[in-house]
Amino acid sequence: MGEATFEQANLQVKLYDLRREPKLREAREWFSGHFHPQTLDDVMKLCPPGTRENAFMRQVLTYWEMVASMSNRGLLNEDLLFENGGEEWAVFQQVKPVLAGWREMFASKKFLGNLEAHCTRLEAWREKTSPGSNAAIRKVIAQMREAKQGGKAVAA
Repeated sequence: MGEATFEQANLQVKLYDLRREPKLREAREWFSGHFHPQTLDDVMKLCPPGTRENAFMRQVLTYWEMVASMSNRGLLNEDLLFENGGEEWAVFQQVKPVLAGWREMFASKKFLGNLEAHCTRLEAWREKTSPGSNAAIRKVIAQMREAKQGGKAVAA
């Protein structure tokens, strides 16, 4: 994508600052630790409408969909973004099992489409720059989830 402009770098820093906002930080922490549905029924059990958990889910998904939308339009330098992040990819992995169901339920083939397109490019970028890293990251995420389910602490 070439050299990042000052405006692109500045926007990325602003997006990082938004991630540090206390409510979004709390929502991201909840999402990474608790949102692992395999079905739409799981989603309803995890975060029924009107609950704090539902608000957390929506806050995380809309934040990363917004960032992905900016990235997809070239407002962010992808090399800079990909070098300094990846949380959005983990978020997308967590929603993949229910994405088709959501798209059908909302009659929207493009629901979270910006995030999907962005994460597809991120995954390709990772394989190009660090072959095998996607599989390694998936393995670490699975190990962390298993350890959490088993009540064990895991050092990252």
